[in-house]
Amino acid sequence: MLTRACLPLLLPLVYWLGQSHCLDNGLARTPPMGWMAWQRYRCNVDCDNYPDECISETLFKRMADALVKEGYKDVGYEYVIIDDCWLENKRGANGRLEPDKKRFPNGIKALSDYVHSKGLKFGIYEDYGTKTCAGFPGSIDNLKLDAQTFAEWEVDYIKLDGCYASVFAMDAGYREFGKYLNETGRPMVYSCSLPAYQEERKMQINFTNLAEVCNLWRNYDDIDDSWYSVSTISAYFAIKQDLWAQYAGPGHWNDPDMLIIGNFGLSYEQSKAQMALWAILAAPLIMSNNLESMKPEFKEILQNKKILAIDQDPLGIQGRRIYVEKNIEIWTRPVIPVVGGKYSYAVAFVSKRTDGRAFPYNVTLANIGLTNTNGYKFEDLFPDDVSNSRKARIGDLENKIILPNNSIKVHINPTGVVFIKATAVKEAEVKGRSLNCMDIDTPCVVLIN
Repeated sequence: MLTRACLPLLLPLVYWLGQSHCLDNGLARTPPMGWMAWQRYRCNVDCDNYPDECISETLFKRMADALVKEGYKDVGYEYVIIDDCWLENKRGANGRLEPDKKRFPNGIKALSDYVHSKGLKFGIYEDYGTKTCAGFPGSIDNLKLDAQTFAEWEVDYIKLDGCYASVFAMDAGYREFGKYLNETGRPMVYSCSLPAYQEERKMQINFTNLAEVCNLWRNYDDIDDSWYSVSTISAYFAIKQDLWAQYAGPGHWNDPDMLIIGNFGLSYEQSKAQMALWAILAAPLIMSNNLESMKPEFKEILQNKKILAIDQDPLGIQGRRIYVEKNIEIWTRPVIPVVGGKYSYAVAFVSKRTDGRAFPYNVTLANIGLTNTNGYKFEDLFPDDVSNSRKARIGDLENKIILPNNSIKVHINPTGVVFIKATAVKEAEVKGRSLNCMDIDTPCVVLIN
């Protein structure tokens, strides 16, 4: 854990250290956004008993429709992605992959066409190994053929898993498949799962290779529909951040896995916390939920334009956990605008507390790396909501310019978040204004008229 004293000195260095280059396919310049079946629908292939929940072309058409009808497409969610369990148990006579004929009677190309007709993009799943994780045909002996097949189906996004494969062969194997994807001439976002398998084996991961080959990659365990899972994944990202964060950037992203907001396992406060954390991490925002039955308060979280703008920030710098105290975590991410060489920041105060009340927390700006001498203007990125108001969370912080040597106070609900943007102020915005420094308990601020 870093001390308060050393944070301002270290932050500029660790944020910029070792920014790397990615494969030159021009894709995923910001983290991909869309919807994927796996976490919510898993490998349900029983369409007779569960017609609305089985992995079928009907499900993906419905979710494509919902992305458009419910406004998700309008705010940037664009991919509809099949995960495992779409295949027949064997390849066709010509060696090609074939979808389950009962559940995908019109074939994958027809489904791809339907998704494209909605102004969306189409994604699919395969596995580098001999079988997929659910036991369907894998790609290891047919990498070139499968890449050609996906291109013919006009796939826009491919997730390549790593079950039933040697972790020692994955670096070369994933690179080979990426080469075949590029040779098709069709741009396809390439999502790689190999680091999650190598991390499990405590192997040294070749992130330089990943950034050259893949647009995004899974680093850790599959997410489950629980706060424990969200908390564990974010904690592991924090542990590994000095290694992982430097390889994230336009075209190549660390992937903490799907958004589970609107399912069964997260409360409203925990859902806000996942959204904030994923935005701080510059994570792909791939939902896995039922878009047709989404409650309004969860839909509002997923479509929050201010938070989506943080996730999609063009600088592409992954944020970090910079402080932990009393089960309160502080995460920051540099974002635009950059003023006089000083970043603006997204700042998330995440509570891991469960003691039943909003916890008050004070922090000095300079101690969390906010050092612009002209100060910062603050904005609460969540609206007044069913849980509490902006006033309850941050007081009158939005009416002030706070200078770096002074503190701010927030109130964070149990297993919740206060998520704010601190916009760096230009000298012209404070020149000629008087400071309000009435007493030791009042932040030294510039009042906004």
